[in-house]
Amino acid sequence: MTPAPGEAVAGEVLARRGVLQVGERVLLVDAKQRRYLVTLAAGGAFHTHAGFLPHDDIIGKEEGAVVAASTGRRFTVLRPTLADVVLKMPRGAQVVYPKDLGAILMAADIGPGMRVLEAGVGSGALSMALLRAGAEVIGYERRPDFAQRAQANVAAWLGEHVTTYRVVERDVYDGIEEQGLDRVVLDLPEPWRVLPAAQRALRRGGILVAYLPTINQTATFRSALAAGPWGLTETSELLRRTWHIEERSVRPDHRMVAHTGFLTTARLVERHGSEPPGPGR
Repeated sequence: MTPAPGEAVAGEVLARRGVLQVGERVLLVDAKQRRYLVTLAAGGAFHTHAGFLPHDDIIGKEEGAVVAASTGRRFTVLRPTLADVVLKMPRGAQVVYPKDLGAILMAADIGPGMRVLEAGVGSGALSMALLRAGAEVIGYERRPDFAQRAQANVAAWLGEHVTTYRVVERDVYDGIEEQGLDRVVLDLPEPWRVLPAAQRALRRGGILVAYLPTINQTATFRSALAAGPWGLTETSELLRRTWHIEERSVRPDHRMVAHTGFLTTARLVERHGSEPPGPGR
């Protein structure tokens, strides 16, 4: 029986329970909160300047266990979150930061069974977030190396047999083959060039999302949206600031993840006709 959209992904996520097993990726966290992403292998070892830690000392342990390296340096072992993987995984392109991934999922209203076109898959960070939210994702990526890297990262996170993910080596500026899409998510330099194709590919009421690094690109995109059948258009950015809290020392951390990108959303609607001029106009 063919799995329903999102079913294979949900199965992979639910499988990450119980004791830690060979082939799993784990997060090692030391006393200074430094984090290391490691794939467990029988007979393997994690090497650091502070000694080595045999993987066999981790395999079979429960999450949250504390293990010691050869020098006595201790690590807490956990399964990584998606945010951990996004920041630590191999990548060629700059990833979409975790703070923006959450905003994109909400702004695009991503949920189980949504058919989503993602153009500019990069290293696969956004793909992973969309898939885990239950969407069926078709990725367009013009660079073969990025396409391969994204697929490898998704497979490492969700398993080799995710049925709801497909990457096509194609330039979205050349057009969109799919029809009746629920969402189109763009992470590329000139999203305004995609608008005619997106208009044909999206269902009425569907949501378009673009992630852009500069306000000049964003302004150009907003002008193009204003000239077409797009409504409820909104642009925002997220600034994330953590806090240092230790006894009476309570203050914002000295460093923060400030500007990373501008997020613009719009919905495909029936374009309103021009209002007739009123009295005195």
